[in-house]
Amino acid sequence: MNKEHIKVYSDGNTGVIELHRPKAANALNRRMVDEIVEQMEAFDRDKTIRVIVVKGNSKAFAAGADIEEMMEDSPLSLEFTNPFAVWDKMMLIKKPMIAAVNGFALGGGFELALHCDLIVAAEDAKFGFPEVNLGVMPGAGGTQLLTKAMGRAKALEWIWLGQPMDAQEAKHYGVINRVVAPELVEEEALRLAEQLSEQAPVSLRLIKEAVHEAVNTPLQDGLTLERKNFYLAFASQDQKEGMKAFTEKRRPSFKGV
Repeated sequence: MNKEHIKVYSDGNTGVIELHRPKAANALNRRMVDEIVEQMEAFDRDKTIRVIVVKGNSKAFAAGADIEEMMEDSPLSLEFTNPFAVWDKMMLIKKPMIAAVNGFALGGGFELALHCDLIVAAEDAKFGFPEVNLGVMPGAGGTQLLTKAMGRAKALEWIWLGQPMDAQEAKHYGVINRVVAPELVEEEALRLAEQLSEQAPVSLRLIKEAVHEAVNTPLQDGLTLERKNFYLAFASQDQKEGMKAFTEKRRPSFKGV
C-alpha cells in the first residue's frame, strides 16, 4: 500500500514506512509528514503490528524539510496553519518506533529520526541541523529532543554551528543506538524490531510511557507513573503468561492483551 510520498508494507509483526521522494532526497514537505503520521497512527491501531520502522533509501533518510515550500511562509501563515501540530502526534504513538538511517538525516529528517524511540544508522550516515545556515532554527522538536539526548552544551554547539555529526559521534553522545555497515541498516532495524515484537506488547507500551516521562518530569512524578504502570501490567494476560512460562521453563507466547 503506497501513498504519494511514502511506501508502506509489513514484515511479520513490523510495519514499515519507507520515505519515497527520491528526486528530492526525501525532503519532507507537509503532505509527506501528514502521510507519515497518518500511517504511524494506522500501525498503532493495527493489532497485527507490534513495532514500526521508518526508513529512507540508500542515499538519504531525509535531507531536511522542503525549503521551496517554506520560502514564502510568514509568521502569520505559520501561526494560522500550525504546520508543526502534526509532529506532536508522533509523540502519542504507543508502539516502539525505530528509525533506520542511511545517508543524510538533516533538519526535519533528523527531527523525524529523533521522534522515533531507537535509531539504527549506517557507518557513513550524517546527522545535523543546518537551519542556522539558512537564518532560521529547528522547529519540529530538534532543539528539545537533541538536548534531552546529548545534553545542553553539545546540543548548543551542534545546532549553533550547523555542522553534521557522523554516526559514531552520534552514538558516543547517546543520540543513536546502533551503527552498522550501510548495507545492513534495514536488516539490523528489522532484526531489532523482531526482537521487540517477541516481548509483551503491553509491557512495551507501559515502559515506553514511563521512560519518556522520566525525561520530562521530576523524579518523584516519574516514580509515581512507573508504579502505576507496574500495577497496570498485572491486569494483562501477558503478565500471567510471562510468569507462568518462567515457572514452566518455556518461552512465553505474548498476545498483547
